[in-house]
Amino acid sequence: MQVVAFASIALAAVFARGMTRRLLVLVGLVAATLVYAGLTNGLGWGKPISDGLLANAAWFGVPDFTAPAFDARAIILIAPVALILVAENLGHLRAVGAMTGHSMDPYVGRAFVGDGVATMVSGGVGGTGVTTYAENIGVMAATRIYSTALFVVAGLFAIVLGFSPKFGALIRTVPLPVMGGVSIVIFGLVAVAGAKIWVDNKVDFTDSRNLMVAAIALILGTGDFTLKFGDFAIGGIGTATFGAIILNAVLSAGRR
Repeated sequence: MQVVAFASIALAAVFARGMTRRLLVLVGLVAATLVYAGLTNGLGWGKPISDGLLANAAWFGVPDFTAPAFDARAIILIAPVALILVAENLGHLRAVGAMTGHSMDPYVGRAFVGDGVATMVSGGVGGTGVTTYAENIGVMAATRIYSTALFVVAGLFAIVLGFSPKFGALIRTVPLPVMGGVSIVIFGLVAVAGAKIWVDNKVDFTDSRNLMVAAIALILGTGDFTLKFGDFAIGGIGTATFGAIILNAVLSAGRR
């Protein structure tokens, strides 16, 4: 099903025109879901798609908000995540700059402030730390739509839909294998954008230090290498970020 999903997206990206090409991710998602439904609900070859969750969900609902509580142990465990979000945000800005051909460096400060404010607001009502999302950047790369006005509209739609449990149930109804196939395309596009940054900046990979830092960090990130310390876990983005920083510092010791 993953193959069906990413093959559908690839075909739409290369051969489709007009609005179909702009909605290529949605096209791949719908096409793969229909194939999955035919094989499972129709032929009984796997776990069928159930509409129970969708049928029981309300059209309108308010998220569960939680007042903040301060716990020293939790703060110590979660504080390093802020460094990961900073590095992730900077990487996303560079990826957007590489795709659009316009330097995003003048907006780094605004992006960090925006992330910080959003994270504080989210934490104040029981949410998690937030940042820019690689999935959206992958969609930008695939559709070649970079309009900031469009993202404002999309953000408003996302807020409105966030108050609809029915929409959330619809998303959860999509089979996980299909979502996995879509993720392959989205995160792959982000990885390619990162490689373009290396090429544009003429990174010297004949230098063993650059080669080792890039190779190890790339596999840690794309392979979602996770480290667990008790109840706290650092996922692939975190291990790749800290791994690249620490490895670069160690391998650069003694060099000017």
